[in-house]
Amino acid sequence: MTPALIVVDAANVVGSVPDGWWRDRKGAAERLRDSLAGYARQGLPDGPGVPSWAAGTPLEWVLVVEGAARGVEPVPGVRVEPAAGSGDDRIVELVESDGAGRRCLVVTADRELRRRVAAAGAEVAGPRTVRPPA
Repeated sequence: MTPALIVVDAANVVGSVPDGWWRDRKGAAERLRDSLAGYARQGLPDGPGVPSWAAGTPLEWVLVVEGAARGVEPVPGVRVEPAAGSGDDRIVELVESDGAGRRCLVVTADRELRRRVAAAGAEVAGPRTVRPPA
């Protein structure tokens, strides 16, 4: 069985909690990546915003980074995709290519990006799906 694809909008998810992330954008993206690695190992818990099909199933995690966070390296369980330009455009490309023919979930609160990925066949969830409020 091909695992479902989870694409995380790093800039949007990191920016969803006012914890000083703007002082170290790369470090904030690395902390998010590391928390996603925990989900890659243990699975995504059932909870608000988590589609029923995503809880407790194999998932492929992709973190899309841009700007100052472009130097973030992958870790086991989390692929990191640096966006050469717009992170939103890279996320849509991933949904259309890597997400084709399988379930795909994009984690973001960006309304326009949510519209674009839904049109490409992905489901959407908000940042709290992977990052509880501080």
